[in-house]
Amino acid sequence: MISNEPKITPDLVAAHGLTPDEYQRILDLIGREPTFTELGIFSAMWNEHCSYKSSRKHLRGLPTKAPWVIQGPGENAGVIDIGDGQAVVFKMESHNHPSYIEPYQGATTGVGGILRDVFTMGARPIACLNALSFGDPGHPKTRHLVSGVVAGVGGYGNSFGVPTVGGQTRFHTRYDGNILVNAMAVGLAQADKIFYAAASGVNMPIVYLGSKTGRDGIHGATMASAEFDDASEEKRPTVQVGDPFAEKLLLEACLEIMAKGCVVAIQDMGAAGLTCSAVEMGAKGDLGVDLDLNAVPTREVGMSAYEMMLSESQERMLMVLKPEKEAEAEAIFRKWGLDFAVVGHTTSSCRFVVKHGGDVMADLPIKELGDEAPLYDRPWVESPKLPVLHARGIKPPLSTLEALHKLIGSPDLCSKRWVWEQYDHVILGNTVQRPGGDAAVVRVEDGPKGLALTVDVTPRYCEADPFEGGKQAVAEAWRNITAVGGRPLAITDNLNFGNPERPEIMGQFVGCLRGISEACTALDFPVVSGNVSLYNETNGRGILPTPSIGGVGVLPDFTKSATLAFKAAGEVILLIGDSHGWLGQSMYLRDVCGREEGAPPPVDLDSEKRNGDVVRGMIHSGTASAVHDISDGGLLVALAEMAMASHIGAVLDRAPEGFVPHGWWFGEDQARYIVTVPGSELLGVLTKLKAVEVPFTQIGVTGGGELVIDGEGCIALERLEHAFESWLPDYMAGKAS
Repeated sequence: MISNEPKITPDLVAAHGLTPDEYQRILDLIGREPTFTELGIFSAMWNEHCSYKSSRKHLRGLPTKAPWVIQGPGENAGVIDIGDGQAVVFKMESHNHPSYIEPYQGATTGVGGILRDVFTMGARPIACLNALSFGDPGHPKTRHLVSGVVAGVGGYGNSFGVPTVGGQTRFHTRYDGNILVNAMAVGLAQADKIFYAAASGVNMPIVYLGSKTGRDGIHGATMASAEFDDASEEKRPTVQVGDPFAEKLLLEACLEIMAKGCVVAIQDMGAAGLTCSAVEMGAKGDLGVDLDLNAVPTREVGMSAYEMMLSESQERMLMVLKPEKEAEAEAIFRKWGLDFAVVGHTTSSCRFVVKHGGDVMADLPIKELGDEAPLYDRPWVESPKLPVLHARGIKPPLSTLEALHKLIGSPDLCSKRWVWEQYDHVILGNTVQRPGGDAAVVRVEDGPKGLALTVDVTPRYCEADPFEGGKQAVAEAWRNITAVGGRPLAITDNLNFGNPERPEIMGQFVGCLRGISEACTALDFPVVSGNVSLYNETNGRGILPTPSIGGVGVLPDFTKSATLAFKAAGEVILLIGDSHGWLGQSMYLRDVCGREEGAPPPVDLDSEKRNGDVVRGMIHSGTASAVHDISDGGLLVALAEMAMASHIGAVLDRAPEGFVPHGWWFGEDQARYIVTVPGSELLGVLTKLKAVEVPFTQIGVTGGGELVIDGEGCIALERLEHAFESWLPDYMAGKAS
């Protein structure tokens, strides 16, 4: 044993998140007792967050290929070709556990980490999105967590200089003890100049770049691989501290040395820091790595090898550089005021050797650190099927328009302006559609091309029926992109679930993944990157299954994108798609009737594809003046959102024969859109819809300052807008709960 290192005991092994079986696997693999530093390295590489030991088996079934996919899962981020020599690089990751413990720094470092994943590939970040899930508004910690997380997301993105253009914010008691902070970043690169992590060449210099290493974030990845308990506050030291200004310098320096042809391979130091980045670079290139920790720049005195290998200090990169370019690369990094240190070299040994103070602190087989990580086929049980609820059997407690007023001012459906106005969503000058619509639209450089970006999931559907919920999450992202006129190309996912050691939770994971896979295949919408976040629970109470889907699509001409706002009075309102009045798991059932029950709406993927393709064609041909997909809250909530966005009301026909009003107006049937059409275009549009056999219903006309429903009365837009805009600011000011 190396002097001054603690003795390896069963308690120490357990404290590193390793089971007795896993520790025995380590002994069998290396043929001896590990050093303390080696134990830390195995803990980092074999935890759930880094090894995906509970999920790898099931992730293999996801569709990841398409002619436009340049790089699928397995690298820092996914890459798709959008033509003209351009590529989009994007990824989504979670920072859930750190954000619950320290919301500001947890959120900032989540944003910083995902930005690094994108520019590590050689892309300049052009947009960020996020998906935030908080506990019940009445919970004593919720307001504090919302305030800290939103400030952290804005504080990092705004300072770094990238617009935050879209996302989701929800509230539910199941997130009381474990909030979710999912961050997505999107970048632009040249399709033939993508940078990868695999090292190549023997005796090539391995260079540490960026900020100095400190003791912050040690065991961060291990913490993210365990559930919380009452002592979770004590884990505050495992939360990293972000510096967006240092990251901006790191971005510019990295892109400059990439442009100068200095880089052989590059890896962000994210989860598990120096350990994971060095091992991945060597293993992917079938090479060994020798590290000398005496050369690592540190900001704290007396750091041990164990601390340096496991630190998750932010704004750091590891690169393999061309030897002849070393001096040029160093000059560039020094110019930007960043650390540059040769900390090792590649070898032909396929060993991971770590030296410090003249001692060999670790000597391990590098491939096996990743390839031999445990792979579990955890037992799982399918979620029981819930009964289908019929609208006629649900007694409405409020009139249709009063129910609308209540829904539009509820925590989940109210305006999130308070959130997104804290984000700079227009910096860089390319944001075409800001937050608040179906999808953000960002111009690609000087245009005319644009990108449509969205994040979506409906956790209550995933809880009620994981398979249908997984399908719906993908279909909803596909619809959001379609509703602005984009052609959906690919997704990134962030799979947030509870403890996989519980068969019912593992069953939710398996079911959602099967639904995601089926929808991605049917919609030609492959998965190119993602993240799995398990053990999201506290004292045995898990979150709602929340597989967030980040979608990317392309528009040939961003000036022809559609928005949800009504454009003029006197236009005809069309409902595209079939309606059945499905109220199971609906917002109406939950927030108006006080019931969370029933089967969620089924997803017909053929209808999704057919209806969406027709709506996109209407946008491109200019016959649709406004478009909005129908999701949470159903038809009437979607109509209200369109009216409030334009301050133009509508006169609506009563529910068709065969429907009860609350089923017609608030049912959450899928594959549906609202489209407005100028009178001069109506005949041609209806003729085309009939020809392609897409179901539609003419439901009203735009105009006035109210929403008027034949036979049910009217409600002023001003009253709706007040309810819509006031709940969140009032809540954050302590006026509501």
